[in-house]
Amino acid sequence: MIGQARPVVLLLARLAIGVIFLVHGYQKFATMGIAGTTKFFESAGIPLASVAAPAVAVLEVAGGLALILGAALPIAGTLLALDMVGAIVFVHGASGFSAGEGGYEFVLALAAASLAVGFTGGGALALDNVLARRRSPESTLA
Repeated sequence: MIGQARPVVLLLARLAIGVIFLVHGYQKFATMGIAGTTKFFESAGIPLASVAAPAVAVLEVAGGLALILGAALPIAGTLLALDMVGAIVFVHGASGFSAGEGGYEFVLALAAASLAVGFTGGGALALDNVLARRRSPESTLA
């Protein structure tokens, strides 16, 4: 029973985490704008804020989409986890653990979830799994 649930559970986790990143990245473009995001990054002491702001926005949108689609999961999961480590170091770390007080609790959970989803195969309907089946030697022999 657990083995049957695993692909669906991974799909749900992948979708949830992917949507969170997609929305956060989209907000950096639409709500705050890249100029506003850059100003925030500068105020947080993030180096090269004018480069980091659009890079993080693109990473979160593209990485969120990659998780949703189940594509390039190890790469997307790792990059998104590193993004969250940066958020801990530059923004949330000084506020302690509690997310309610601006701490790193939520971004730490996102980092861990990104790695977990990135390195578990993605579950049901993951594009990586579909492509792997198409490339497998058994499928070319059939």
